[in-house]
Amino acid sequence: MTLLTLASTSPARKKILSEAGIDFAILHPGVDEDALVDQHNPPTACDLTLLLAEAKAKAGAAMATTDLVLGCDSALELDGEILGKPLEPAVAIERWKAMRGRTGVLHSGHHLIDRASGSGLATCTQTTVHFADISDGQIEAYVATEEPLQVAGAFTIDSIGGAYIDRIEGDYHTVVGLSLRALRELTESLGRNYESLWR
Repeated sequence: MTLLTLASTSPARKKILSEAGIDFAILHPGVDEDALVDQHNPPTACDLTLLLAEAKAKAGAAMATTDLVLGCDSALELDGEILGKPLEPAVAIERWKAMRGRTGVLHSGHHLIDRASGSGLATCTQTTVHFADISDGQIEAYVATEEPLQVAGAFTIDSIGGAYIDRIEGDYHTVVGLSLRALRELTESLGRNYESLWR
């Protein structure tokens, strides 16, 4: 019996759960992220990711049929600036020129709701990311793949962009967008057995 719904259409998050042996359903939460950020103006990257993760989880809980519903969101912090999805090639190029050879912190917010009890818990995980000092041509070639346009911070670590990451300090899965450690801890804190989520 499927116990978990992922309120996200992120291919990377789906891949993490699949490779972790978890049986899960997927739905699109339909959250207007820009409107929520404008309304609440979260002061930190963690606050932003937790705000959006909660909104996704709650929207998912209203539609899901599973006991547990997980919402996630990620953002990169560089020099105190919060960087989400660049969406446009010019923005992605500008961001990479600012990030190359430097260090940022990737924040991933997680909000897990137990529909049976109505309880919900959240946590934000952080991983330090050291970016390679790549050339303008490499930046333009990477952005031309369109991969960085729809991901937080304009990079991935588990796909094409992984070649441009020197190293990380912290949880790899946080950078991808869903920390398995965080999911286990939230599941257990809600009184559930994490292993029951396995296929």
